[in-house]
Amino acid sequence: MTASKKTAAPNSESWTVADAKARLSEVIERAQTDPQIITRHGKPSAVVVSAEEWARKTERKGSLAEFLLASPLRGVDLDLERIRDQPRDLDL
Repeated sequence: MTASKKTAAPNSESWTVADAKARLSEVIERAQTDPQIITRHGKPSAVVVSAEEWARKTERKGSLAEFLLASPLRGVDLDLERIRDQPRDLDL
């Protein structure tokens, strides 16, 4: 395992791909409390997080309609008229 890096998130641990493959159980265990960064060629490539953290981050927060109703652009007069140009002539 490489030395811990504090680049992506506080308390996250950095692993090379080879170390992560060799010690996958440990990577998963540590991901239960802190994100685990997998590096390839010295650069962050992937992050392992707990299933609980993933579910929390990807949970839907309202509907599209609620999002649009809360938009700061609501009520702004936008010109949404479509241009009705003719299609281009293409030689096929």
